[in-house]
Amino acid sequence: MNATQTGLLAGLALGLAAAFGGFSAFLIVLVLGAIGLIVGRALDGRLDLNALLGRGRDR
Repeated sequence: MNATQTGLLAGLALGLAAAFGGFSAFLIVLVLGAIGLIVGRALDGRLDLNALLGRGRDR
């Protein structure tokens, strides 16, 4: 399992632990899962945060 998968699973597990039940719980799990996925991809090197944040551009 790579860091992307680990980050996604961690975010989903935290979301389930933080909120249990209902539509609001679904949204919390979705958001935390997405955050976990982004962190995992950044740790894997598959996501360039400098490009997303607009830093590192040569003019």
